[in-house]
Amino acid sequence: MVDDIKWDERGLVPVVVQDTKSKDVLMVAYMNKEAFELTLQTGKAHYYSRSRKKLWLKGETSGHTQEVKSLYLDCDNDTLLIMVDQKVAACHTGFWSCFYRAWKDGWQIVGKKVFDDREVYGDKG
Repeated sequence: MVDDIKWDERGLVPVVVQDTKSKDVLMVAYMNKEAFELTLQTGKAHYYSRSRKKLWLKGETSGHTQEVKSLYLDCDNDTLLIMVDQKVAACHTGFWSCFYRAWKDGWQIVGKKVFDDREVYGDKG
């Protein structure tokens, strides 16, 4: 299964994350092989942080975990789609989805905050 995926030169694959109930696209992240295997083993979404260069369990700080319901591999074998049950919100800024801005003669906030990121993360949010 892992070998079916076309990992990039850094050993990563982009992951589109979608909520099973609302069908909202929640975020785009990256996985390495270890994150992929941990996701399969635990049923919780794990990713690889390109900036911090380490694995992370979605929700490890906030408790806003993603329970994986299904995984899909695209036709080129180089992108994953993960369908999840999202707890509270996906975006670290407090919005349900990381895609909370839309272009309307400039970027406009169209999403609603569902939690206060400063309360959850302090100044790191």
